[in-house]
Amino acid sequence: MSSHKHHEHLQKIKDAVTNSKELSEDEKTDTIKRIDEWLLEDKAEGIFVDELIKIASGIRPILTELGFL
Repeated sequence: MSSHKHHEHLQKIKDAVTNSKELSEDEKTDTIKRIDEWLLEDKAEGIFVDELIKIASGIRPILTELGFL
């Protein structure tokens, strides 16, 4: 899954948690905190991949093979 799509999915989940009537405020807070961490990790992964591509153009096929692109 592309980083952008992953981000969109996490944002939809975050919105659903925020609007949930079934979860307590503590459960919402804990869940949102974890999703925010995942969003930061997702962003960091994208930055890492972009920087690697800048360093060596030959790395693109390797990153594609590993599923990062």
